[in-house]
Amino acid sequence: MAQPVQFEQTIAAPVEFSGVGLHSGAPVNMRLLPAPAGSGIVFRRTDLDNFEIAATVRNVAKVSYATSLMRQGVLISTTEHLLSALIGMGVDNVIGEVDNLELPILDGSALPYVEAFQSAGIKPQRRRREVIRILSPVEVREGDKFIGVYPGTGYQVSYAIHFPAPIGPQEVCIDLATETYGATIAPARTFGYLADEQKLRDMGLIRGASSENAIILGPEGPLNGPLRLPDEYVRHKVLDLIGDLALAGRRIQGRVVAERAGHAMHTALVSRLMKDRSTWELAYIAEPEPEAALQPDSDVANAHAAV
Repeated sequence: MAQPVQFEQTIAAPVEFSGVGLHSGAPVNMRLLPAPAGSGIVFRRTDLDNFEIAATVRNVAKVSYATSLMRQGVLISTTEHLLSALIGMGVDNVIGEVDNLELPILDGSALPYVEAFQSAGIKPQRRRREVIRILSPVEVREGDKFIGVYPGTGYQVSYAIHFPAPIGPQEVCIDLATETYGATIAPARTFGYLADEQKLRDMGLIRGASSENAIILGPEGPLNGPLRLPDEYVRHKVLDLIGDLALAGRRIQGRVVAERAGHAMHTALVSRLMKDRSTWELAYIAEPEPEAALQPDSDVANAHAAV
């Protein structure tokens, strides 16, 4: 098992990405920069005089088909994949410079971010890392949709989906304290049904979607190649969830259960959690056991933080 990283981290060097926004189709360049300890994740619109928007739930805007942030009318859209990769890889502090309103979709997963962080390196900082330790249950229900967070160790996620054929029901349980985000979650791509394409485009959505950045589903299955993971669809939902819960401002220590949820319910849970301070506390990462600390661990060596 990977030992928890006790101190905050940032990337060791800038990394750059270019592409198009999934929904806007607009070209965008993004640069991620190291940031001081305690600063969190902050986006900066370089096309709008470096206007800054912190990645916190108070700035959440539209959350139907993607999670967007807005402050004083300035928008940053489709943030969930990057936020997921930052949490999954244990990056606490970073500045994200973008020159358009939507982050690049890249290949539709978080894998390009993970690979870039691994290449640039992840740098420990001097500030002790805090987590949001769940003390009592918080739940959100909407018809047959549900999401809740409960006390627990590590960062456990149980997610169940039930989409029309050819996906059907899928369920997965993971714990970021014992599993490597880069291998088990990051490769999972966003997906959509070919039959829904025109309807979504008429709504002003998925203008940047293509077979290069999404799994496109026909009646019999994917139209653009094999899946990366047998249960890639539900793992992508976990990827999105981790990114949306990052808007709490820190990594969660507890157990999350979701069924047929989505961005709106993910962020509603964060909002409800933040409003009820009795349900959680800030806690420092515990020191590893001495004998465990002596064991070599590739995840620790690569700074893949686990709680």
